[in-house]
Amino acid sequence: MQPFTARVLQIILLIPEGKVMTYGQIAAEAGSPRGARQVVRILHTLSQKHRLPWHRVVNRLGEIALQEDESASLQRLYLEEEGIRFNESGRIPLDQYLYDPQAEMEE
Repeated sequence: MQPFTARVLQIILLIPEGKVMTYGQIAAEAGSPRGARQVVRILHTLSQKHRLPWHRVVNRLGEIALQEDESASLQRLYLEEEGIRFNESGRIPLDQYLYDPQAEMEE
């Protein structure tokens, strides 16, 4: 397993319940600020095998990025079950729900 992939998995596993991270944010934390698409690929191929909380990863606008209706609905349901609320535009207010591992380390 590539070091970037291992780091991405580690970061996603640390996202606490009731919080989200963006694809780009995860990529940057893992050492590749332009690697958001790689994070998408990793989530797609390794979520089940590593039991990743895939539903806690959204796009930079706080939107569910999945195109398939069933998967998108499932992601929204999981997030709402964790207490995450969507605004009237269907976005997650990132100022309220974004997880910042760096801030966590500073506490």
